[in-house]
Amino acid sequence: MDDRAADSLTRQLGTKAVEPPQVVTFETILPSAMATRAEETGVKKAHTDPLTVLVLSLLGGAFISFGAIFATTVSAGSVTIASADGAAAFVALPPYGIMKLLSGVAFSVGLLLVVIAGAELFTGNNLIVMAWASGKVRTSELLTNWALVFVGNCCGALLTAALMFLTTQYTFGHGAIGLAALSSANGKAALAFVPALVLGVMCNALVCLAIWMSYSARTTIDRVVAVVPPVAAFVAAGFEHSIANVYYIPVGLFIKMGAGEKFWASIGKTPADFPDLTWSNFIANLVPVTIGNAAGGALMVGLIYWFVYLRPATLASRRSAPSQSRESRP
Repeated sequence: MDDRAADSLTRQLGTKAVEPPQVVTFETILPSAMATRAEETGVKKAHTDPLTVLVLSLLGGAFISFGAIFATTVSAGSVTIASADGAAAFVALPPYGIMKLLSGVAFSVGLLLVVIAGAELFTGNNLIVMAWASGKVRTSELLTNWALVFVGNCCGALLTAALMFLTTQYTFGHGAIGLAALSSANGKAALAFVPALVLGVMCNALVCLAIWMSYSARTTIDRVVAVVPPVAAFVAAGFEHSIANVYYIPVGLFIKMGAGEKFWASIGKTPADFPDLTWSNFIANLVPVTIGNAAGGALMVGLIYWFVYLRPATLASRRSAPSQSRESRP
């Protein structure tokens, strides 16, 4: 019955049509439905036009850099304990674990911006592999998306690093922020290939779990609660995120190459105190971390959940396709 017929019947009966009540639920979406949601999102991302993907990727790199800026600021500084006569007795640092936890919570702002404000992130887009495994995204589309998003993310992060150097924010707190940035960058640049690779695997397993859990959300608060713990965990544990490192290491290099003598005097260091912080070591870090990120996200999260929740439907669809083709033949 169409709408006009329904209205006519309502007038004849002299009654007012009543619409069924809207069902509102606050229950989280269960994993099987999350898998479908992830698959649909992967298809949409893979089929988005390249210019839109590139612009959103620039934002993604900048957003992750904002998280890194916040984390660096939180981790900077120390407490000077003075003696009775007012002279400095010793310098105390917060407990290592507490400082790393605070940095992790601060860094989660970056992924929250990606998930809620909207952006493309290479590490999160590794979950497109779920749509690829279902045959809804071609291999060329998957690899093109990953490559384009990675380039856009890197450009966004590098630009943010350059802008942050120009702000001279690294001189704040008597150079404490700059010292924290230099120490972090030097430590990352000093990693050997295998540790960097495995730290990258572990990192993106947690990042993709954060994205995966966000598919269970119905509200913005749900997304915040889902995203923060895994991100805080990977930062606190010292895992390596490729796009974050495109901010962390270059900003340290910019400070090392361009900071003035006043800054170096304020922190009691010289550029020679950070010997591993070089452009060649930056590339040597980025390659294994990127490979590890892709493996951790695609294999340890995306394909595992595809196998559990989407594989049965995919296999059933593939088995039914030949029979349908035979039945359609004359």
